[in-house]
Amino acid sequence: MGTVATPAPAADFSGKRIEWIIPYGTGGGSNRWARFYAPRLQKNIPGQPTLAIKNMPGASSTKGTIFFARRAKTDGLMLLGTSGSTQFPFLLDDRRVKYDYADWEVILATPVGGIVYVNPSLGVKEATRAGMKQLQKAKLKFGSQGATSLDLVPLLAFDILGLTVKPVFGMKGRGPSRLAFERGEVRIDYQTTPAFIKRVTPLVKAGKAIPLMTWGMLDAKGDLVRDPTFPNLPHVGEVYERMHGKKPKGPAWNAWRTFMAAGYPAQKMIFVKKGTPADIVDALRKAAADTINEPGFKEAAAKTLGNYPQAVGAKAEVLKKIATTVSPESKAWVKAWLKRRFNAVP
Repeated sequence: MGTVATPAPAADFSGKRIEWIIPYGTGGGSNRWARFYAPRLQKNIPGQPTLAIKNMPGASSTKGTIFFARRAKTDGLMLLGTSGSTQFPFLLDDRRVKYDYADWEVILATPVGGIVYVNPSLGVKEATRAGMKQLQKAKLKFGSQGATSLDLVPLLAFDILGLTVKPVFGMKGRGPSRLAFERGEVRIDYQTTPAFIKRVTPLVKAGKAIPLMTWGMLDAKGDLVRDPTFPNLPHVGEVYERMHGKKPKGPAWNAWRTFMAAGYPAQKMIFVKKGTPADIVDALRKAAADTINEPGFKEAAAKTLGNYPQAVGAKAEVLKKIATTVSPESKAWVKAWLKRRFNAVP
C-alpha cells in the first residue's frame, strides 16, 4: 500500500515574539514606516505573534544591520527593516559594511519620496529661476548622516543645482537633522515622505518651512516624473531646467539618477535571513500581501507613507535588484566625487 504525501505543516507563530530591527532612531521616516506596518502585519501573521520593533541607530545604519546579519537565525523570529542609507554603503563598498543583500529574502518593499524644504528667512517662496538664483547666494548648512548614506542624493543634487551647502555630519538619522532645522541651526533640509507628512507638514502650515522640490519618481519607462504624493512640487530635473533653460545631462546627472533609482523606488524593505524555510517566508509574504490588500489600507498608507504602490513577492524581488545594483561607471564617478568634495573614502 502506497503512502500518501502530506503537505508540510504551515508556519505558525502562536505565542512567539518576532523582533524587527530598525537600524535608525525614532524620529525619522524608517521608524514611522515600521510603526505603521507593525500592528497591521502582526494581526496577519499566522498565530498573531508579538511583533516588537527594536531601534538600533548608528554608523549610517550599518550598526543595526550588522547586528541582524550576525544574530538572525533562519526561524523568521528576527526581521530587518532597511532604508537607502543601508543600501548606499553596500553599493559603495563601504569598509564598515559586514553584510550582503544576497544573504536575505525580501518580504516587502516600499517606495518612498524625498522632499527638500528651506527656512523662510532665506526669502525663497518656490523653486523658480529667480528663487533658485537667490538660494545660490546663501551659505547653507545641512544636517547629514554621512556622505555615503542616503544623503548622497541631496548632497549631489545641491551640487548639480549650484548651491553652497556645508554638511554637518554625524547625525544619527533624518530626525536629528529636522530638529536642527527647527532650532534654526540649519536652513535647508530634506525628509523622506513618511517623516515629511508627519513632522514637516505642521511646520509648513505654521509658516516655518517652505517646501521647494522633490527627487521625483521613476515611471514605468524609467523617466523621471513628479512625485505622485507631491504633484504640485517640481522635481530636481525640472528645477535645473528652470535655472538653465535645458535638461540636465552629463556624468554628475547620470550618477545622481542612478543612485536616486537605487535609493527611493525600493527605499524601505523587510528581510529575513536566507535559508529560512519556505513555509515561514511564504507566511510572512502572505501576511504582507494580506495587509496591503485590506480595505482602507491604501487610504491609510497615503496619509502616512505617501501615495506609492507597496510591493511583495516577485515585484519586491525586482525592486530589491534595482536598489542593490548600480553601474560601474556611476559607482566610479561617485567615489571620485566623494573623495574630491568631502575627502570621504567609503
